[in-house]
Amino acid sequence: MPNYPEALAEIVADFETIEDRFERQEMLIEIADRFDQGTRVPPEVATRPYPEEHRVPACESEAFVWAIENPDGTLKYYFDVLNPQGLSAMAMSVILDETCSGQPPEKVAQIPMDIVYKIFGREISMGKGQGIMGIIAMVQAAAKRQVEKNKASQAGA
Repeated sequence: MPNYPEALAEIVADFETIEDRFERQEMLIEIADRFDQGTRVPPEVATRPYPEEHRVPACESEAFVWAIENPDGTLKYYFDVLNPQGLSAMAMSVILDETCSGQPPEKVAQIPMDIVYKIFGREISMGKGQGIMGIIAMVQAAAKRQVEKNKASQAGA
């Protein structure tokens, strides 16, 4: 059992069974098609131009990440990808939203970077891989900040 969210581990396991490159691409396109259904940042959270602190470094698709605290101390993750061709960034954003939003931040902070290769395949370009890892890194960083905040509030309670 992985230390990161179980739903994410299940998706990673599903992708690990896919050997056909085109089947993998089709699955990722289907996932990216859900980007506008709750993953894209709503106007009540942020509007363009977005603050630079939400920009994913090294992402060629101009991706942005937000983490909004839920009442239970978990986070809801939102994303935007400004490049309409940024399907890989959109797919990773949907996967992270659907599997990490509302999950214990301690688990989200443990996501291993190698899931990029398990989901997208070893043939992913270095640039694309770095951008997708940047999205994961921003989600992890938000989760780590939330873990510290939750610890501080429990200590003060």
